[in-house]
Amino acid sequence: MIQQIDYFVIAPPLALALAAGLVLLLDAFLPSGPRIRTALGLVTIGGVLVALGFIVAQATRAGAGVRAGGGGQGGGAGGGQGGGSMATFCVPDALAPAAAGRGSAGGTASVPALCSFVADRFTLVFAGLVLVAALVVVLMSMTELAAGGIPAGEWYFLLLCTITGAVTLPASRDLIMLVVALELVSLPVFALTALKRYDGRASEAAVKLFVVSVVSTAVMLFGVSLLYGIGGTVYLSRLAEVFSGAVPAPGAVGTGALGADAVTSSAAGMVTAQGMTSPTAGVITVGVVLVLAGFAFKIAAVPFHSWAPDVYQGAPVPVAALLSVISKAAGFAGLILLLVTALSGQAATWTPIVAIIAALTMTVGNLLALRQRSAVRLLAWSSVAQSGYILAPLAVAHHAAERMSPAGPTSASGPAQTTSPGGTTLTGVPGGEALLSGAVGASLTYLIIYAAMNLGAFAVVMLVSRAAAGNELNDYRGLAYRSPVAGLALGFSLICLAGLPPGLAGLFAKVVVFRELVNGGAGWLAVIMAVNTVLGLYYYVSWTAQIFTPAPGAAVAPQLTAAPRPGASTLTSTSELAPASGGSSAPGPGSAPGPAPGSAPGPAPGSAPHLSLGRAFPAAWVAVGLAVAVAVVFSVAPQVAMDLALLPPFS
Repeated sequence: MIQQIDYFVIAPPLALALAAGLVLLLDAFLPSGPRIRTALGLVTIGGVLVALGFIVAQATRAGAGVRAGGGGQGGGAGGGQGGGSMATFCVPDALAPAAAGRGSAGGTASVPALCSFVADRFTLVFAGLVLVAALVVVLMSMTELAAGGIPAGEWYFLLLCTITGAVTLPASRDLIMLVVALELVSLPVFALTALKRYDGRASEAAVKLFVVSVVSTAVMLFGVSLLYGIGGTVYLSRLAEVFSGAVPAPGAVGTGALGADAVTSSAAGMVTAQGMTSPTAGVITVGVVLVLAGFAFKIAAVPFHSWAPDVYQGAPVPVAALLSVISKAAGFAGLILLLVTALSGQAATWTPIVAIIAALTMTVGNLLALRQRSAVRLLAWSSVAQSGYILAPLAVAHHAAERMSPAGPTSASGPAQTTSPGGTTLTGVPGGEALLSGAVGASLTYLIIYAAMNLGAFAVVMLVSRAAAGNELNDYRGLAYRSPVAGLALGFSLICLAGLPPGLAGLFAKVVVFRELVNGGAGWLAVIMAVNTVLGLYYYVSWTAQIFTPAPGAAVAPQLTAAPRPGASTLTSTSELAPASGGSSAPGPGSAPGPAPGSAPGPAPGSAPHLSLGRAFPAAWVAVGLAVAVAVVFSVAPQVAMDLALLPPFS
């Protein structure tokens, strides 16, 4: 089999992969030092910007294709088709009919295209989200690496590998590429978590993340193998036809086992268990449940969430930010592709499961966040709760597809036209607009707005963590008076997450999800979300109140620098001041002497240290500014995020 490769289509992940290789080479041949660390960070930013430029170019080309009438038959659930979509790694036209089981090479021209990599609206929106978030994470990383102790070359190489996988995953249209891209997102994060050497908490977090990720991958692969065994193909578009009953399943032999004469479809087009033998129906159900469980681990959904708070707290703060936004976005992209595209015909099986998981996730996340005193752990549990909000609209994705297209749920992955590398029109590839139905668009809108709000909070938390040993909520008391920019940025991010004015971005995101749940007939889930929104108000507002409350009797601490001098401040890292058990330790040789009699006392127990967040970390301040600026835009003009997700404006 000879496949043509369109390098323009795969340019974004290719640019990131080349940048990763360049970073590794530069690190190997250049002497280590602060300037080299900065240079490697700038090379990483350059690779991300080049990939983002290719995404913009692809979006422009796709838009031009749509305006020129390059495709689309108007049957998609999103009101349009991916006429400007581009695909590569496709089965050649001469072999496509045989591969699809439609007969010989002389089959009809309407045979679905079997492509592994598709750049459509869905792909471009997710890739753009990942790359913009990656810019913030790289800027945070430059601050994290400024003090030394973490090898910069390995850090940026692993970070670029993770971003490459996150950009590739939404373009994956077969099971093999989907799993490989998901693992490319996950595997480098283990090493990134453990690169903080001689830190027991980081090592523990890396081991926990490794064990959980390996188990989740094994569970997901078992489910994928069952789906492949029944469907007889790895291509998502082909699996959609098999599991919706449009064509017989090669893996189900015998009367009644999803055969052509035995498939019974409901009025909505879903395959029902009445037309299958009991073993076959059971295998499909088990496969769907295992795939859902595997992705639930990746997005930290209940009951597969317990790893999140410990890993977030033990990992470097930029890695925690990466897990909360980039890794989560990649996990949701893969989950949406499998559920809405490949398993749309099995919506009766997975929609109630998704609804229950979403309700549990938002409830458990918010309840446990109420008890947290650590800033990072609170953000971790908040991230778990936010996963429930993002997941909730998928519970009504099938009803949304029915509402928007009388053709039924198969239209969400139904015939669309995609331009092949040779310029021919290939039908059957799910178009980006078709994937972005109302429910998927609501999830994506919430994810886009959540990314900006969460990254802004993590960027300020990283700055404070470099001066406050424990990074507890009490350490933020009076932050707005000591560092007005940091205090206002963190306060605005938290208010956005709570959905209160003036941070209306979070409110708009929640309204979008509410609207979709109510229109989709899941009123009970909307009520649970409303209750959880009130729960979330408590800890967000409580933290914000700490920021704007003056800290009494706090001594003035020295300026925060990239490499704190030993003995210059009592506000150094926990590994330098206290043993891992958290007990006190006696001053060692060379340590700073205690305060002289009659000198100014230090901060009282329970009071906030008087942090001074100056201009020591310009990269971190750029990260804060970028994230908060995007959140402000979404608060003023939420239609920007809604337009990306093809959602109608508020009436």
